[in-house]
Amino acid sequence: MSVHISANKGDIAKVVLQPGDPLRAQYIAENFLENVRLVSKTRNIFYFTGEYKGKTISVGASGMGCASIGIYSYELFTEYDVDTIIRIGTCGAYNTDLKLFDILNVENAASESTYAKYAWEIEGDLLSHQGKVFDMINETAAAQSIITKNTNIHTSDIFYRKAPGTPAVAEKYNCSAVEMEAFALFANAQHLGKNAATILTVSDIIPTREEISANERERALKPMIELALETAIKL
Repeated sequence: MSVHISANKGDIAKVVLQPGDPLRAQYIAENFLENVRLVSKTRNIFYFTGEYKGKTISVGASGMGCASIGIYSYELFTEYDVDTIIRIGTCGAYNTDLKLFDILNVENAASESTYAKYAWEIEGDLLSHQGKVFDMINETAAAQSIITKNTNIHTSDIFYRKAPGTPAVAEKYNCSAVEMEAFALFANAQHLGKNAATILTVSDIIPTREEISANERERALKPMIELALETAIKL
């Protein structure tokens, strides 16, 4: 049992899908998995384990930001012997080249965050996906006729900021969108020699202020969830 996850050893599968929101984890477990068990609810951060097409898979929340996913992904990797984490989340597009509902397979995450430097002495502001999952997502998407876009994204510690426009680090690495967790997940996986990927659905277009409505969220996120699950059963 870890500090922040109360599951017993063996309760969490080798492959974990990790949305940010605990209620989204619950939605996935209840609507996509069979024989589901709630294995942890410490701090109302839910973790479930069940089966998808005969494969045992866990799904649980990361919370918001590098600090939070840094804790949960590290404990999953080290305390529960998880091999692979696929982050599934939403993002804001920095330009109109992306459209609402687009699915992104993150190739690299750029960030001003000091997480990687001070946690693991990993220098630099750009970290890549780790292991074989990125390629497997692309292969699965092609087989399922799901259109995905490989891209760099910006992992920001800041949701609200004074200065408008695209931050310098995002401009530097041609980041198409912004979210808040992938950089820390990739840092932990790199340090520990684990597999990590991030799939994102574009939920808003920052320049035009278009956004997916609350009523559209379920339809919007279903293709991304199914892509992650179809990838997970191959791992």
